[in-house]
Amino acid sequence: MGKEKTHINIVVTGHVDSGKSTTTGHLIYKCGGIDKRTIEKFEKKAAGAGKVTKSAQKAQKAK
Repeated sequence: MGKEKTHINIVVTGHVDSGKSTTTGHLIYKCGGIDKRTIEKFEKKAAGAGKVTKSAQKAQKAK
């Protein structure tokens, strides 16, 4: 049989604009819930809207 994944529930609280969605998205990415291609698509869309994500800034600096 295949490896079973453990499901957990997480609650993230914080003030407005404190990075809750960014942190949660990064956690899901690091745990393998979002692939790199999808992240790149989101970053492209954000850049097109005139927004620069911190992960995009880090990726640009790493190049």
